[in-house]
Amino acid sequence: MLRTVSWLMRAGAYVFIGLHTFTDPPARAGAVTLAIVTYALGGLALLWWELTHALGDDAARRPPRMRILLGAVAALSGYASAFPHAGALIGLSLIAVMHLGTELSLPLGWAVAGCTVVALETGVLVAGASRGFAVGYPMLVALVLVAGHNRRAYRIRAEQSAAMLAQSELLRAEQRRVAVLDERARIAREIHDVLAHSLGALSIQIQAASALLTDHRDVDRAVTVLDGARRLTADGLAETRRAVHALRSDLAPLDEELATMADTHRQRHGVPVRLRVEGEPSPLPADQALPLFRTAQEALTNAAKHAPAQPVEVALTYEDEHVTLTVDNPLGAPPSPRRAPAFATVDGGYGLTGMRERLLLLGGTLDAGVRDGQWRVRAEVPR
Repeated sequence: MLRTVSWLMRAGAYVFIGLHTFTDPPARAGAVTLAIVTYALGGLALLWWELTHALGDDAARRPPRMRILLGAVAALSGYASAFPHAGALIGLSLIAVMHLGTELSLPLGWAVAGCTVVALETGVLVAGASRGFAVGYPMLVALVLVAGHNRRAYRIRAEQSAAMLAQSELLRAEQRRVAVLDERARIAREIHDVLAHSLGALSIQIQAASALLTDHRDVDRAVTVLDGARRLTADGLAETRRAVHALRSDLAPLDEELATMADTHRQRHGVPVRLRVEGEPSPLPADQALPLFRTAQEALTNAAKHAPAQPVEVALTYEDEHVTLTVDNPLGAPPSPRRAPAFATVDGGYGLTGMRERLLLLGGTLDAGVRDGQWRVRAEVPR
């Protein structure tokens, strides 16, 4: 739209210059010929300019012949405008200088403006024009050149702003893509943790049912254990659905979740589980509470696998700068060779490794090992 308006303005100015010049042509025959040639060259330059602009800005700034033609039109029009009744031709010089000052490099614009002023002053000497003309028209050329430079600076800023806006859009799109990938990875980790815990606990139930059936022939107790395994499966599926839908906001306070987990473990495995909360409990963000919750699940599952019938102590400590979870259980007796395969970890022992990776993402830590004759899992997250 702006380009069309600019073209119409230049075309109107060109027609006005022609009407003003040739309705009352210069008295000298040579001046008339000079005015006709100058006007024709100006029209050719304007036509070429618009055609190259139609091909795009880069094409319009590239051809060196156009620069030469515009420079010649500017100088020739400046010279011809000094003759009587041809002063309107200075408009062609101003149009050319404006274009060169706006579209091309600054040195070229100043060079063409300087040549125009020299040609104009030469025309003043040849035609004997007034002093006001000799001073006023060069000042007008200088003002147009400065206006062209200002327009060029505005155009460059507009192009830079458009480029920065495009880069910002690309950055926002990339940020959205990274956020989606992060969310997918977060949900995948959550599903892994849920399945690792559920399958680990389910493996223990199946082992117990198999032992009751093969070693003790106790069908009733085996049925009870299998019923618990069925409930455990249903709970695992429910937690998996919760992870898939990323329903993180409905997690209860961590101390309450751990209390529920301890009661469930106590009822399911028939072992004492003691929960100790130290410090002033305070709500934790879901991305901090969930890794601690999953760590406690993994530690309790491992305790049931490797130290069955042994008491477990869970400690949750709230401090000023971090929250610490500790799970302790006595070391179990080494399993017999016949039973060793049954107690192999379901996930190949990578459960705590996955927990450690999740905690590292939060700036936390996780340690697992023997401390004072007990197996201890200790997880810590910053507040």
